[in-house]
Amino acid sequence: MVETAELSSELGFVEADVNYIVDDGIPPVRYLDWPEEAHKAHPATYEGHRVRIHNGRIADQEFTLPTHGFKLVAHHTTVKNFFDEDEIRRVYYPETEQLIKAESGAKRVVVFDHTLRTAEKSRHTDGWVRQAVHAVHNDYTERSAPQRVRDFLPADEAEAALQERYGIVQTWRSIAPRVESEPLAMCDGRTIPEVGFIRYERRYRDRTGETYHISYSPEHRWFYFPLMTRDEALVFKVFDTDASAGVRFTAHTAFSDPTSPPDAKFRESIEMRALVFY
Repeated sequence: MVETAELSSELGFVEADVNYIVDDGIPPVRYLDWPEEAHKAHPATYEGHRVRIHNGRIADQEFTLPTHGFKLVAHHTTVKNFFDEDEIRRVYYPETEQLIKAESGAKRVVVFDHTLRTAEKSRHTDGWVRQAVHAVHNDYTERSAPQRVRDFLPADEAEAALQERYGIVQTWRSIAPRVESEPLAMCDGRTIPEVGFIRYERRYRDRTGETYHISYSPEHRWFYFPLMTRDEALVFKVFDTDASAGVRFTAHTAFSDPTSPPDAKFRESIEMRALVFY
């Protein structure tokens, strides 16, 4: 296989290493903004596995949230500056709520969080600007998903909502003209049964978050959408209480694209997280 090539949206697949967690029998724990407790941390261990990542743009199937857990949609945004926190909340939050409502069929959508990611280190002075995550993961668990409902809804409303079907849906978009490096790979939810899910705690002074990191299986089938533009968005499920509604979790990771040339532009992206109620 050619190690580097011209960027193209026509390649059938690429082969790249992705990082899977190694299950040592002890769930990993990380302390953030809590240095006096950091000695209690249990770091995660990862191992790289070479996988084939198929080009979703030319795949012989239509991706849907119930069947695969993710889909790519054409979606224009009117945001001018994604590094303007106020503009994101004022403009992009309602845009995203409408997008997720249309794609998920939810009756109510509440966007509650966002993260900007870039490899440009000068941007990392802001706590909400981070690097891409090169580890196979799903952002919410059976424990942390209901906690987010309690975190963002009034207490009586939250407890009522938890008795009905709800979920968490995310979106991912390039905020640069196109993605030339570190694209996002999505695992077909049908190929990743709920085994090999390792709880990863992130402990803060005021709360504990939890994600699933995923151990390797040769059954996993990966997809990506090369050269995503600013007018496209990935929509994907990261939690659903209804097992009969198809895929409940969507494992994903950034990866180093072997076709990215040395002068490829930094990947800059924004991901949004939303509670959905049916």
